[in-house]
Amino acid sequence: MSSQTALPQRLYLMQVATRHAADMPWPIPYPCYLIQLSDGKYILIDTGWPEGLSLPNIELHQNVVEQLALLNVRPEEIKMLICTHFDLDHVGMHSTFTNAELIVQREHYELARSGYERFASGRPLWDHSALRYRLVDGDTELLPGLKLLATHGHIRGHQSVLVHLPELGSVLLTIDAVLNQGDFRPDRQPRPFDEDQDGELVRAGARKLIEVAEHEQAALIIFGHDGQQWPTLKKLPAYYQ
Repeated sequence: MSSQTALPQRLYLMQVATRHAADMPWPIPYPCYLIQLSDGKYILIDTGWPEGLSLPNIELHQNVVEQLALLNVRPEEIKMLICTHFDLDHVGMHSTFTNAELIVQREHYELARSGYERFASGRPLWDHSALRYRLVDGDTELLPGLKLLATHGHIRGHQSVLVHLPELGSVLLTIDAVLNQGDFRPDRQPRPFDEDQDGELVRAGARKLIEVAEHEQAALIIFGHDGQQWPTLKKLPAYYQ
């Protein structure tokens, strides 16, 4: 995919949808992420909602392919796709990226392939016959400056992402292990969509990310669906570097 010396240079944030509901104090974003490497190649993190999907209270924006086009990046140019987990709002365009190697935790992939009902609606997207997967086990350094972190509470085999940028420093993408800043605490409580309703794994994941953020002196922590934080962040075509 890239040389061993390629390093993360830029991080782009893409908002592919927004949830509006009367019982929420602010709109909830649904993001994807793109990393540009020093050799000019790209790594995509998640692919957002399926194209054209109509759900109550969900406003669809430009999908991930349309936003990549703003950078003159075509789907076939994406050689690596990090799959944080297989919930529908994270896998909606997976089947488009048939040139990519998809990186997922082995435990998560095996859970999904076993027929786990939660992932059934998105199966044609993440289990497309043309897709190639690389299965990883636990925390994994994909390349210098890019690390996957196993954070299981939201769902077994969920993974968060740590990116080191040349100017900003370390950026932690909690994904759905921590949905918003208010949950970024050792006693984080389960949310309705967390598989672990007892809370042990949920809290373990939050504690792990807190420790990583402290150890790495993270310059920026981006929470999975934080409607209060999101308006303060740079979105594509702007970037962090």
